[in-house]
Amino acid sequence: MAFSVQGYYAILDVKGSSFDRPSILHHAGELLAARPCCLQLRSKHLDLAALCRLARDLQPLCLGQHVPFCINDRIDIAIAVGADAVHLGQSDLPLAEAQRLRSNARIDRLVIGVSTHTLEQAQAADAQGADYIGFGPIFPTNSKEDADPVVGLVALRAVTAAVKVPVVAIGGITLDAVPEVVRCGASAVAAIAAVDHAPSRTIAGQRIAAAFRS
Repeated sequence: MAFSVQGYYAILDVKGSSFDRPSILHHAGELLAARPCCLQLRSKHLDLAALCRLARDLQPLCLGQHVPFCINDRIDIAIAVGADAVHLGQSDLPLAEAQRLRSNARIDRLVIGVSTHTLEQAQAADAQGADYIGFGPIFPTNSKEDADPVVGLVALRAVTAAVKVPVVAIGGITLDAVPEVVRCGASAVAAIAAVDHAPSRTIAGQRIAAAFRS
């Protein structure tokens, strides 16, 4: 499936070491209804078997909505379930190794994104062939444990000017702040709390997407 990093980048953030399947699938459906450019499954505490089962449940939902499916951190699960993308953090498998696994598996279509938190990290990921980068946290955030220091809008603007690949801005971004983030050159916005705590997750996601069209 074509993967264009543009607009609303949805993240399904599964907390804890277990999950309620109907509730999680309903949550995913609300995010997908906003027609994001991607749906990323993120979980820091599920064991690999549970994460794989959930990924297999989500992959056909994404396919049915024509939304690319991304796995956070685990390229092995991304390959196993036929995901469209994997997103790697700075402490995950190095980009070069992920690219080697992609080549060995003969799945050149697998998109690899990399989280970055400094201009130097962003430039390195760009030079090493990342397909896109995440950059943040733009503002203070409670959505991620052990969050990196806040980078701010000035740094975001510097990164978008310095790299060739699309930049997904993330971290503490409210719906009201999205237009300002767009003006800094971000290709997409990932806003977890602002969407998950909104009266309607779907409408919140649509508002983010709309900011890129205005």
